[in-house]
Amino acid sequence: MLSHKTKYALKALLYLAQQDENHISRTIEIAEGANIPKKFLEQILLDLKRGHFVGSKQGKYGGYYLLKDKETITLADIHRLFDGAIALLPCASLNFYERCTDCQNEAECHLRHGLVAIRDETLKAMQGITIASLVKK
Repeated sequence: MLSHKTKYALKALLYLAQQDENHISRTIEIAEGANIPKKFLEQILLDLKRGHFVGSKQGKYGGYYLLKDKETITLADIHRLFDGAIALLPCASLNFYERCTDCQNEAECHLRHGLVAIRDETLKAMQGITIASLVKK
């Protein structure tokens, strides 16, 4: 399951993706437009900024805008930023791999092989869904 934070990050990105190219959206505008609690949104936008998905401008006319092209931001990118690994166990993870302490032979572990297959299919699906493709639907 996606965390609320990931869900709200996706909603914020969808909101920004639907704005005119040079539009800078204030936090309150995003919160109201995407139905996200403002205090929660502020932290999410900072995390998205640290991840180089959005940029910000300070001042009276400041706010947030997409830094990356909406065609290149995938569900997998945002899931990893906020929720971490896509795999169900660390031993099946690509980016957050950890060996299981109770596993005697990882190469022969049937559970790991099954979870790697699930991870691969999930990753393929999540990488195939971009912010742009969600906006089009």
